[in-house]
Amino acid sequence: MKKAFLGGRLRQLREQHKLTQAALAQRLDISSSYLNQLERNQRPLTVQVLLKINSEFGLDIQFFSEEGDARLLAELREVFHSDLHEDSVTAAQLRDLVDNMPAVARRFVKLYRDYREADELAKTQVLGSTPTTPTANARTAFEDVRDFFYDKRNYFEQLDNKAEAIFENASLSVGQTLDGLTRRLRNRHDIEVALVESPENGQIRHYDTTEKVLQIDRGLRGGQRAFQMATQIGLLEASTEIERQVASGGFVTNEAEELARIGLAKYFAAALMMPYDKFWKAAEKSRYDITWLSRRFGAGFETTCHRLSTLQKPSAKGIPFFFLRVDRAGNISKRQSATDFHFSKVGGSCPLWKVHAAFDQPGQILTQIAQMPDGRTYFWVTRTVQSGYGRFGAPGKFFSIALGCDIQHASRLVYSKGLDLTDPDATTPIGAGCKICPREKCTQRAFPMVGRSIDIDSNSAGFSPYSSE
Repeated sequence: MKKAFLGGRLRQLREQHKLTQAALAQRLDISSSYLNQLERNQRPLTVQVLLKINSEFGLDIQFFSEEGDARLLAELREVFHSDLHEDSVTAAQLRDLVDNMPAVARRFVKLYRDYREADELAKTQVLGSTPTTPTANARTAFEDVRDFFYDKRNYFEQLDNKAEAIFENASLSVGQTLDGLTRRLRNRHDIEVALVESPENGQIRHYDTTEKVLQIDRGLRGGQRAFQMATQIGLLEASTEIERQVASGGFVTNEAEELARIGLAKYFAAALMMPYDKFWKAAEKSRYDITWLSRRFGAGFETTCHRLSTLQKPSAKGIPFFFLRVDRAGNISKRQSATDFHFSKVGGSCPLWKVHAAFDQPGQILTQIAQMPDGRTYFWVTRTVQSGYGRFGAPGKFFSIALGCDIQHASRLVYSKGLDLTDPDATTPIGAGCKICPREKCTQRAFPMVGRSIDIDSNSAGFSPYSSE
């Protein structure tokens, strides 16, 4: 274990239990002076002290996780580099705030998010809508649910356990779940599955509660049909676990609760088609070969990548991935993270990020070693996915899927074979978006970082109003 200076967390624990330093030191069987040094980050928190804390208070180890600190630090950096705060705030000052007053830091991030949402809703109202319209509420609900999954690190143990139990009880087979799920719906719930040209309300799945018929778009492939059936089974058989999680989210709108409910049902569906232990063992054995896993478990490339980002069971952890889905315009419509990687909500994404280049090579798996401005390096795997369920001429869906991890895990992936992961020349410097990226000499910069002046003598400023040709 590397040295961990987490005095702020230790002080937070003591204050939560209304203990003096002397009282906590006595319970941990250490001296008061040593505890004082720990709280003031003059001494690192050792494994021995952590074990005593766990024994005494029964804490989840995530309470002292440095990953949580890194996530919070990234969120604070975005806040203070936004257009709300142009005054200079150093990285050391932000680090000090996270270390010593994490609750204050989280509250500040929450207040800033609320401010951004209120500002965007006010602009929507000016354009002719109101904050109570479905459009405005849906936008806010989407953000709330995305943050909920992010805060949970995209892992729900109860849903995984429930899905594994049903997989065994229903005698399902890996990669061939379609027939078994059909039988499960018919025998246990008296629900018939009907393939139709276009389900009611234009959705690809619709459950008619009166007729007890599950309508599924006939244009879906076998694995996609199985996923829709598994989602419906989740809503029926995992409702208790789903509602418990929804209640823990603290959502303030019905739209957010419903979005979370559907999101959790889809999490369950992926867990039912790809049971945790079986999928984790296959992922480790194949060195996370996404294409092979997709064929093995009868799921699409996107669904498989999404499932890989959920493998965070303490006793059988997979690589801590972050998962994104991006369209041609650079909009990130899905973002999940099992680690501390932070996705910017300000100013779009970096054009040097290879997820955009994937659109020029449809269906091809591309890799990239990319370094963020804070010095952390990540390994990315990206590929496009396309779907279309309508007739000729009808618009389809075209996205780039990205799966990333910290460079320390890259050697475990089959996609790193033959690459020199230590070669600095093989690393691409990228950022979280031009508005908060400090790389002033980047040739792809669209506009200057917020709060920075434009260097009119720079020949590399991509935001110049004149052609560089």
